[in-house]
Amino acid sequence: MPRRAARLLPCAALRAAATAFRTAAAARTAAVLMAAAWLCFALVPARAGDAPAVAIAAEISAGPEGGTRLSVVLSRPVEARAFVMERPDRAIVDLPEVNFQLPPETGRRREGLVASFRYGLFAPGRSRIVIDLAQTATVARVATAPRQRDGATLLTIDLARTDRDSFRRAAVAPEPPAASKAVPANPGDTRPLVIVDAGHGGTDPGAIAANGAFEKDIVFGVARDLARRLEQGGRVRVRMTREGDVFVPLAERVRIAREAKADLFVSIHADSISAAPQVRGATIYTGSEKATDAESARLAERENKADQAAGADSAEGPGDVADILQELTLRETRSFSARFAHGLLGQLDRVMEMSAKPHREAGFRVLRSPDVPSVLVELGYLSSKHDLDLLLSEEWRSRVTARMAEAVETFFAGRVAPGFGPAFARRSAAMTAPVSP
Repeated sequence: MPRRAARLLPCAALRAAATAFRTAAAARTAAVLMAAAWLCFALVPARAGDAPAVAIAAEISAGPEGGTRLSVVLSRPVEARAFVMERPDRAIVDLPEVNFQLPPETGRRREGLVASFRYGLFAPGRSRIVIDLAQTATVARVATAPRQRDGATLLTIDLARTDRDSFRRAAVAPEPPAASKAVPANPGDTRPLVIVDAGHGGTDPGAIAANGAFEKDIVFGVARDLARRLEQGGRVRVRMTREGDVFVPLAERVRIAREAKADLFVSIHADSISAAPQVRGATIYTGSEKATDAESARLAERENKADQAAGADSAEGPGDVADILQELTLRETRSFSARFAHGLLGQLDRVMEMSAKPHREAGFRVLRSPDVPSVLVELGYLSSKHDLDLLLSEEWRSRVTARMAEAVETFFAGRVAPGFGPAFARRSAAMTAPVSP
């Protein structure tokens, strides 16, 4: 067997085992496939730099003394660290990087002390499981042990009931992920810099469609295609806030744009309203302390909780304006944001359904940069079957990203000299506006 095929076989066998594991009738088949998977792993020795451990199954069950147990089946042992956080109440399990090959519905069922749980890459080389607690609980035990029947590693997290005071004493404020390394500027390249921001990621899946599709995956595909189109056009420089399925804090997304002295920030998302599946269409948002309407305010509030969903510190971004110069800079920046939003709307309206109010304002944290024109694009609703079908269509995505790229290039077409757009901000004291760590 070719070496590459031998290395790919374990994940394929594990996925088949995980699928069979979901039904009691297929338990015998699952056992056979699982045994084959572990045999494949045995044929490929683990070495430094090898692929991460693979998680193929996870289940919630009753734990000791009235508690609740989360069990995760892994391809090999890992070191795990667990703690709890308050507001909202969560239990966090930190792991080295793990390749989660779990069914889409995993973690969505409430049971015992667990309201739900999610998982993913929290930072490069680090994965995380975030357990939303149905009531206050502490982590009584975290352990890994081999399973005799197939050689798998079983990671066990036992949760124990506790009162609010005890929970509060046990809760910790976790260390936020390390800041992204600054990309060195090329002094000779005067092309505008565009930051393309794919919403959510890693332990924060964003909205979840009825078919199990995650917002984080859909918008990353759109963001990646947009970045590629812009790079191929050659008229602007491009950087993405995340290059894969990894969590990036909201304040860090703003920091990336500001420290890179970006000329434009485009954040890509998709919404969901399960109670109104008939609602559909795209909306473009620009930043404002006062929302256009109640719906926009609710959406911004929900998106601003993304850090909490990932089990991270919810650090604030740039604070309130400190003086009249910064206030003027912010107004000018928002004027540029509105100008780009208007042009983008004109392009997208040609190829996609827009919402009843296609341009709105709200207090999104990723739109708070005082010196980088910024917009947030909600491409549609995962709760709408029609929108979801389009969001999953490569042909539709190609048309949409082509128009978005056209809007970006048109926005900068009037540039007559280096420094167009937010250069006024760079010459002002606005660069001293606070950026949260």
